Amino acid sequence: MITIRRWTAATLVLLSLGAALITPMAARAAVTDADVAALAGDDFDAKAQAIDHLAADASPQAVALLKALADDSAVTVGDTNPRLAIQSGDKYVDPITGATVNADNAQSLTLNNVLRAKVATAAAAGALLSSDHDARAQAIDTMLQNPSPAFKTIIEQARVKESDPALKKRLDQLWAQSALHDPSPAKRREAIDLIASAGDPQMRDLLLPIVAKQPDGSYAEPDANVRSAADIALTQLAAAQRRSEFFGTIFAGLSLGSVLLLAALGLAITYGLIGVINMAHGEFLMVGAYATYVVQTLFHRFAPGAFDFYLVAAVPAAFFVAAALGFVLERTVIKHLYGRPLETLLTTFGISLLLIQAVRTLFGAQNVEVVNPTWMSGGIAVLPNLILPYNRIVILVFALVVVALTWAVLNLTRLGLFIRAVTQNRKMAACVGVKTGRVDSYAFAFGAGIAGLGGCALSQIGNVGPDLGQSYIIDSFMAVVLGGVGQLAGTIVGAFGLGVANKLLEPMWGAVLAKIAVLILIVLFIQKRPQGMFALKGRSAEA
Repeated sequence: MITIRRWTAATLVLLSLGAALITPMAARAAVTDADVAALAGDDFDAKAQAIDHLAADASPQAVALLKALADDSAVTVGDTNPRLAIQSGDKYVDPITGATVNADNAQSLTLNNVLRAKVATAAAAGALLSSDHDARAQAIDTMLQNPSPAFKTIIEQARVKESDPALKKRLDQLWAQSALHDPSPAKRREAIDLIASAGDPQMRDLLLPIVAKQPDGSYAEPDANVRSAADIALTQLAAAQRRSEFFGTIFAGLSLGSVLLLAALGLAITYGLIGVINMAHGEFLMVGAYATYVVQTLFHRFAPGAFDFYLVAAVPAAFFVAAALGFVLERTVIKHLYGRPLETLLTTFGISLLLIQAVRTLFGAQNVEVVNPTWMSGGIAVLPNLILPYNRIVILVFALVVVALTWAVLNLTRLGLFIRAVTQNRKMAACVGVKTGRVDSYAFAFGAGIAGLGGCALSQIGNVGPDLGQSYIIDSFMAVVLGGVGQLAGTIVGAFGLGVANKLLEPMWGAVLAKIAVLILIVLFIQKRPQGMFALKGRSAEA
């Protein structure tokens, strides 16, 4: 059902009153007793017609009556023949003459949601001629939600008067919706062309009745040229819808890939360097997400004025908390299991269960909510039917920044030199004085910290819970294996490739079958190329 805010309708009515007083209009009819009687009665259709008449009238009496309907100050008085009156302070006045009336048995006039929407649209019609830019924009938004041919005349006047190109374009669309049933075939054709030029697939439903046949085989639209234009417009809108769906799917795949990349990037470092199948890697994501939640809570409590900047503090917090946890786990448990893959797998799986239970004990089993900063709320409309959320765009950019920083660490720092040396040939690196055990610890902590950054990003697109990491661990391993173990470029291609492939297959087969299909394709690919898309180079690759 359609609902409106009362204050919005009342505001638009007041603005329409100002427009009515300063703007010359076409011939105005007076508010009649028939309109007043219809509004006081029980006939829905009569009430709807009376509201349309008041909107077309635009006289001060009509505007005042619309305002009364919007703010619930319209009442019915009398027993035998209820009559409409407007409450003004402690008295009740006649909506036509303004004279005080007897308020015996005054009862509030009730309107259902459909009629309230018509009142809002009628109020917006008057505000189309307001001198206030924001008021005109709000009026157009309101009328686009409930277009009506009854307001075509005032919309045409607003089109002629409007100077803002963006509002003029939206007014054209509003006029087109109201002119589809104009008696003139030329205007109906013009309306169809305007709808087609907008490229909004949601407008297809407006054109379908034009080309549809009636039960007797005839067309509802008698003009063949208008029907032909409608057919062409429907084809164009169908193509626009396919284009929007395709680009939306690609963006969704890149968005999923950016999350997988953040989860798999640290795994590629630890798995490629140490060869540890770390089943607790997903829990580093979870730890980073909860670190973000804690920072958010601290900002909310101690610095509410700077709440929009909590994410700036949460990013390093998520990294260092996850990195510290990874360092401790590597030093206390994992370093004793090198070269024993089965025991490592089982041990890290047990660690993941312990971490999940520890979080449940500290924060509870229920999910916690991490709120987006205001600058990450909303989205950008790139196509009429495609809006890209800001939080997804920020995460995509953030993932690329993390990749760049990871590359810089691995290629421009002493630690990165040691990590690459140990990855390519551990024995030779040890022979030249590299402390491989310490490098293992630092690399494991670095990979865990990157996973913590992934958890920070994940907290911005969904609720945070103890099982957060379990949803990404398998896909992360697939991205690493597909791209090539220990290869940064391979991890990037593998993560984004998996994300896009999943989203392309989901509309056809569903989420579960799409994952199965992707897994089968990866298995077949690994059979042909066991080293992945990017083969590891160095002596260890030849061992």
